[in-house]
This record gives sequence, structure tokens and C-alpha cells, in this order.
Amino acid sequence: MIRPAVPDRPDTPARHTSWRAGAAAVVRAARSVVWYVDSVLGGQDYQRYVAHMRRAHPGEPIADERVYWRERYADAERNPGARCC
Repeated sequence: MIRPAVPDRPDTPARHTSWRAGAAAVVRAARSVVWYVDSVLGGQDYQRYVAHMRRAHPGEPIADERVYWRERYADAERNPGARCC
């Protein structure tokens, strides 16, 4: 006679491993969403500007973040480009 398979107990290592893998996947997905939204909103633009200025124009002063965004928005108002409004 063949005995039916007994399901794993909840405290077996396999259950913990699958739970941790699922939690890790959720964390990775959340980080990806945060990265995407940050990129769309321009969250890393000032850091890229600073890196560019240090690399391409080492002797010139670097605008602080407030001035950078003020100039960027003013430029966007002067040159609407492909904006809808």
C-alpha cells in the first residue's frame, strides 16, 4: 500500500526559504518602482549635472541645487519643446 504524501510542516526550512524568496522579490519590485518614478521625475538630474561639471568643466563653479532647478524650469518655460502645455 502506498501512503499519501504528507504536506510539509509550516516550520520546515523549505517554507522559510520560499517565504524569504517571495519577500525579496517584493522588495526588488518596490525598489524598481521607486527607481522608475524617481527617474521620471528627474531625481538624479542634479547629481548628473554635478558629475558633468566636474568632469567636463573642472575650473568652473557649480550651481547649488536650488539655482540648478530654478534655471532648469526657467529654460523649460522659454523653450517648451515637445511639451503638451
